[in-house]
Amino acid sequence: MYASPVREAIRGLKAYVPGLSIAEIQEKYGLSQVIKLASNENPLGTPPLAQQALRDAAATAFRYPQGGNPRLVKALARRHGVSEARVVVGNGSDEILDLLIRLLLTPGRHSMVCFAPCFSIYPIQGQVCGVEVRRQPLRQDFSHDYAALAGLVDESTRLVFVTTPDNPSGYCPPRAEVEALAAHLAKTAPDCLLVVDEAYMDFVGDDDAAEAQYSLLAGGCLPDNVAVVRTFSKVWGLAGMRVGYAVLPEALAGYCWRARLPFSVNILAEEAALAALEDTVFHEETLRVTRLGRVQLRQGMEELGCTVWPSAANFLMFQLPGGKDAGACVDVLLRRGIIIRALKSYDLPQHLRVSVGTEEENAVFLAALGDFLQGKQA
Repeated sequence: MYASPVREAIRGLKAYVPGLSIAEIQEKYGLSQVIKLASNENPLGTPPLAQQALRDAAATAFRYPQGGNPRLVKALARRHGVSEARVVVGNGSDEILDLLIRLLLTPGRHSMVCFAPCFSIYPIQGQVCGVEVRRQPLRQDFSHDYAALAGLVDESTRLVFVTTPDNPSGYCPPRAEVEALAAHLAKTAPDCLLVVDEAYMDFVGDDDAAEAQYSLLAGGCLPDNVAVVRTFSKVWGLAGMRVGYAVLPEALAGYCWRARLPFSVNILAEEAALAALEDTVFHEETLRVTRLGRVQLRQGMEELGCTVWPSAANFLMFQLPGGKDAGACVDVLLRRGIIIRALKSYDLPQHLRVSVGTEEENAVFLAALGDFLQGKQA
């Protein structure tokens, strides 16, 4: 009998915990309608231009995509004002994050550094690859202590991960602070790459000009020791298509293309991504709805007595008043067809996260949350 002799690191692995799906909650509770506010998806759905592109390209699904996805690479390079040789696309940004760990870190020899809590894919994939993962706790207010983070870096460290805006808190440091960290690492750890995950950067601030204060891609000159990773899953409404990209040092980008599985961005995903980039109306409406919804949710939850952390993303992290149980709240909301995110997997058992929905979805959530806090659980 096969004994499944997997590596020791894999035996102790805690898998990534995804948000619950609408279908499983409908089936479990016999519900016809479910509101999902758990996975930071686009509240407006898929861009109309991308939907049309998918319909138009459906008949080509039997073909392989063009190697290297050159049209998408060119469009992204143009959008960010960088050389095409620095752009890598992948099957979601997760594939690129995994690639960087596997390309740059040798098991038993190298280490990587990230915050705790953080997007769990970083430590999970580090463990999968058998490398040492060092974690620096966030400050009590969930802000980033870059001096302490850099203190974990030594000659063995090859990657440092920073998420901005951060997940699950929504905290977003000024670009200058991240640039200062990059400059420090360049002097003290020249073999170390700073990976800045900007999955939620589009949502920063209350106007389009705010991104320049926070995004390294908007800074005009990306430091040589920095990789910036982004995704089509959030503002572009293509979470189910799995498309992500990164702007990397040119030499490293070349190695990523060599190591990346061929055709990992499929032909329909590429067409959808190209069309989404052209759908400026959808993009602007997504930002408008998200910014208004963020205020609606924050004010509503604070009026109910919740503690709500400031967020620059399309979600808010909060705690219930009076020590009320977060798990019980999640369960009650599920029975009413509302999915939010419990943060137990982030080692935050009494914290919750809610994605920004439409105005109507936000109102339904706030009403249900109010009923729970008042003991009305029907």
